Amino acid sequence: MADRRWETVDEQIAYSCEGFDIVNETVALPDGTEAEFDYLTESESAVILPFTSDGEVVVIDEWRHAVKRENRGLPAGSLEPGEDREQGARRELREETGYEAGEMSYLGGFEPANGFSDAYFHYFVAHDCERAGKQSLDTDETIEVSTAAFEDLLDAVRTSELEDGRTVTAILHYALFERDEN
Repeated sequence: MADRRWETVDEQIAYSCEGFDIVNETVALPDGTEAEFDYLTESESAVILPFTSDGEVVVIDEWRHAVKRENRGLPAGSLEPGEDREQGARRELREETGYEAGEMSYLGGFEPANGFSDAYFHYFVAHDCERAGKQSLDTDETIEVSTAAFEDLLDAVRTSELEDGRTVTAILHYALFERDEN
């Protein structure tokens, strides 16, 4: 099998902001040719599929400026330094929705866009979620919380009404591998 690895010759941060950096690398391709490669780098994130004790899914509706529309999705966010993935998932659920999880299980981790980003999302399913207080949102978050039936979310994936990739991944993974076990 051919060696397809690229070697980094030089690396610099081309742009930095709160939440992510854009890295510019000069790379040597397998044939020795040098090229420029830019990618987005960010800390690992947690995505939570939270079920209430009556089986509804806690969902969020949030403005997503990059696509210029409101987006239905699941609570998610970056892990903080020193925080393990479940701690981060529990914190994000509480901050974005005001709900706290009873039982939480790890579904798996995925690279959502590894052609241009090193992002890594850890997926969790949470059961017996109960409202435990108010949201504690970041300054750039405007989130409305509601609940929905899992089957309605699955239907929204089928009809492409639900477009948030993190949410679609969680719903499909749960439907394919976890639903019958719970």
